[in-house]
Amino acid sequence: MTTLLSMQHVSKSFLGVSVLHDVSLDLEAGEIHALVGENGAGKSTLMKVAAGEHIPDAGTIHLDGTAHRFTHPSQAQAAGVGIIHQEFALLGHRTVAENVFLGREPTRRGLVDRRAMEERTAQLLAELGETAITPRMYVRDLSVARMQTVEIVKALASDVRVLVMDEPTAPLAEHEAGLLHDLVRRLAGRGLGILYISHRLREVFDLSRRITVLKDGRHVTTLLTEQTDTNAVVRAMVGRELSAYYPQRARPEEIGDVRLAVRGGGNGRLSGIDIELRAGEITGIGGLQGSGRTSLARALFGDAPFTEGTMTVANHTLRPTSPRQAIRAGIALVTEDRKAEGLALRQSVRDNALLVTRAIPARGRRSAAGSIGQLLERVRLHARSGDQQVQFLSGGNQQKVVIAKWLAARPRVLLFDEPTRGVDVGAKAAVHTLVRELAREGLAVLIISSELPELIGMSDRILVMADGRIVGELPAGAGEEDIMRLATASADREAVA
Repeated sequence: MTTLLSMQHVSKSFLGVSVLHDVSLDLEAGEIHALVGENGAGKSTLMKVAAGEHIPDAGTIHLDGTAHRFTHPSQAQAAGVGIIHQEFALLGHRTVAENVFLGREPTRRGLVDRRAMEERTAQLLAELGETAITPRMYVRDLSVARMQTVEIVKALASDVRVLVMDEPTAPLAEHEAGLLHDLVRRLAGRGLGILYISHRLREVFDLSRRITVLKDGRHVTTLLTEQTDTNAVVRAMVGRELSAYYPQRARPEEIGDVRLAVRGGGNGRLSGIDIELRAGEITGIGGLQGSGRTSLARALFGDAPFTEGTMTVANHTLRPTSPRQAIRAGIALVTEDRKAEGLALRQSVRDNALLVTRAIPARGRRSAAGSIGQLLERVRLHARSGDQQVQFLSGGNQQKVVIAKWLAARPRVLLFDEPTRGVDVGAKAAVHTLVRELAREGLAVLIISSELPELIGMSDRILVMADGRIVGELPAGAGEEDIMRLATASADREAVA
């Protein structure tokens, strides 16, 4: 293979703090090279150096054997390096074609040549085999997965040869991630070199030819994917075995009384829901995107209330019609998008941890305020202080703040929708351990996860949903095939259940 990109002995510091120290990495044409490590390992910084967003303090960058020193992203782009960040850089009120050519619109006689933009965008979409997107669609009308495709088309329109992808599947459901994986393979098949950052180790092994591990800003190792395994990569990243990734499941004697029960629950999205959540038990919810998993969590939380059936919380009949009602009944919901729905990013850790207590009586509010420091220690938060703005924390620590926020309200039932989305491997283990500890302390826990290994590793039993119904129950340790068989059943779901 031909070496497209070579980064040698790269170092970078910010305000005297070393973020990268003597890191080397190369990328070959047609290769998908994965870059892994915990948050703070230096992955994104190294990629931003490659893309001209950061100027290195030391080291060299070569493209096709030619030395470059990028001082601006436009220089890297002109040399053939494109980057797709985890946060999309798209304008929802503009069309796909306008986003693809934003800032470099073709002109004709001094005016923007919309026809040329749309024709080139259509050509690129066709090359990718994308038939569900047209150049004149508004980006705001696209799914998250389609927005990701637009970001890729935007990069390809600049004739990139090296494409950096930073957590591209973090906002995607499992089947959407599969579509993106197919697209990434096609791009590599065309000769592009792809640097791929991901916390999802399964996709790293599915996609990559090589895996480079960073830790504390240093290069640990580069491994041929076919010659290594998940245990070796986890050990290189965090210094412990994969067996420590999930805590032990609950023993039968640790599972207590029913804390929440629904019989015949339904609304416009759900029907025939029968579920019991018990103290000390973690109940997993599996199913494909659109199966009703999130709708179930939001119905239990009163955000999209049940309009049919009965619901009891701690033996009291209650069908919450608002989140405030649910919170006062002892139900908490950690939503799948912590940045949009779980946190006030520009406020402090302490202020975020007190957000939910506004919904509980004044006496409980004062008690919660006095225990915030203990709660932050309880969730093992790593932050400079309670006054630090949440936006500057890692994904794992942001998630811990969300959990602390809910624990301040002293819930009986804790609902998690994608509990570790966008969280690195080390922080995932910490969140998993915390969730199990909370269950052992008597909370009833429900977990929704699109990552089947997480769902299997954390759950004491798994309920599978399809078309807004619970179609089956599986015991602890069920296999991925068992879950998918139920999730995709269509002809006789009630018989399967």
